[in-house]
Amino acid sequence: MNNSPKFAVIGGGSWATAIAKMLCVNLPEIAWYMRSQSAIDHLKAEKHNPNYLSSVEFDTKKLRLTSDINEAIAYADYLIFAIPSAFLSKELEKLKVDLKDKVIFSAIKGIVPETFLIVGEHFHKNFDIPYENIGVITGPCHAEEVALERLSYLTIACADAKKAKVVANNLSCHFIKTKISDDIIGTEYAAMLKNIYAIAAGIAHGLGYGDNFQSVIMSNAIREMKRFIKKVHKMKRNINNSAYLGDLLVTGYSVFSRNRMFGNMIGKGYTVQAAQHEMSMVAEGYYAVKSAYKLNQEYKAKTPIIDAVYEVLYEGKEAKKVFKKLTEKLD
Repeated sequence: MNNSPKFAVIGGGSWATAIAKMLCVNLPEIAWYMRSQSAIDHLKAEKHNPNYLSSVEFDTKKLRLTSDINEAIAYADYLIFAIPSAFLSKELEKLKVDLKDKVIFSAIKGIVPETFLIVGEHFHKNFDIPYENIGVITGPCHAEEVALERLSYLTIACADAKKAKVVANNLSCHFIKTKISDDIIGTEYAAMLKNIYAIAAGIAHGLGYGDNFQSVIMSNAIREMKRFIKKVHKMKRNINNSAYLGDLLVTGYSVFSRNRMFGNMIGKGYTVQAAQHEMSMVAEGYYAVKSAYKLNQEYKAKTPIIDAVYEVLYEGKEAKKVFKKLTEKLD
């Protein structure tokens, strides 16, 4: 691989758009796979994604836009996946090219429902990608603030520090600061779990709980996250670092948080289907809570918040009653 690797962004949503924006600051050309040909045609003509972060204007001369995932993958050395985890398997079924020589970074915040694996583990076990060629891009960072060029921070995790630095260097710019980490498993699980806790924060808000209780939810959530991740992958980590606590806080509090918005609607009495329909965006935490709950049947970490959200979303229990019981379990 040469000193200037080629990058491809796989996905057409807000995170994919934000990542494409960052890469275009530093690279003369990137490939970008979008499933929708109409979105590609619009982007070529109008210089912005019609469906996500439409305020971001692209120099289309820097974009190799394609609706063929194989074309994008064949072009690049580094692949950044930014597809909702619930749809990843279906997209990967289209693959005809080999991934074994590629470096794969995930900006996906969830578990692949078909395998109950985080994305890195899914690529390792199902596509024989070595862990040194797998990485994670995590926050605290909302795509909407990247679009506004507000100062944001990313953590780039990979077992191979050199590859982490390549990605970090190509995402860094005047509004993006990056750091690297070797906790690929922990950061990816944290990115998944914080969406569940953001749903919990949203449900609490929708039920009428105030800021005081929100702070208790977040305080308990970071400790619950620590217990869960320690069961999954025991290593020395500071759970108060930005990749864990910072990402949790921004997802739990921000007006840009889709998971908090989804939870807020559930707390106000929307059904899951009605909330999903009205949002017209994917709240990763909805799928993550089922996977995390099932996984924890094996790990047996103490997870009262995950359990409460699962009861509301998947067992149809009344949010008001579930959260009243939850308040007795928090401190």
